[in-house]
Amino acid sequence: MTGAIWNLLLGLAWVLLSGDFSGLNLLVGLIFGYITLVLIEPQLDSLKGYPARVPRFIGFIGFFLKELVQANLRVAFDIVTPPWHMKPGVIAMPLSARTEMEITMVANLISLTPGTLSLDVSDDRKVLYIHAMFLDNEEELRRNLKEMEHRALELFR
Repeated sequence: MTGAIWNLLLGLAWVLLSGDFSGLNLLVGLIFGYITLVLIEPQLDSLKGYPARVPRFIGFIGFFLKELVQANLRVAFDIVTPPWHMKPGVIAMPLSARTEMEITMVANLISLTPGTLSLDVSDDRKVLYIHAMFLDNEEELRRNLKEMEHRALELFR
């Protein structure tokens, strides 16, 4: 978290010093700030691992947007076509996430994706119950959700 704060401060400093208060200039400042933090990471223990998190975060954003578009298209197709193709159901997905923050993030990402909704977490926090609009292939759905969980957890670890 310290690296992200420093990167934001360096990006804002770039904007202030350059005098150009546009979004593109902020992006340039964030990129220069990131490069600076990559170069000084070996000297500061508080920055350990930060340079690796940024590419993972960008990759996750791309992955999640792809999943979001696919889910939206599938739900939209089901709405537009007269015979509904949905086969709703509830599945139990074992969780790799352990902390409250990790579980909350995974549950929210699943709920943000159209066609799936996180219902409940077991008392021992090892199973997440999910309602799926399309439960044609339970194993494929579980595999896709586990991949989303794995990619989300990579952002924390």
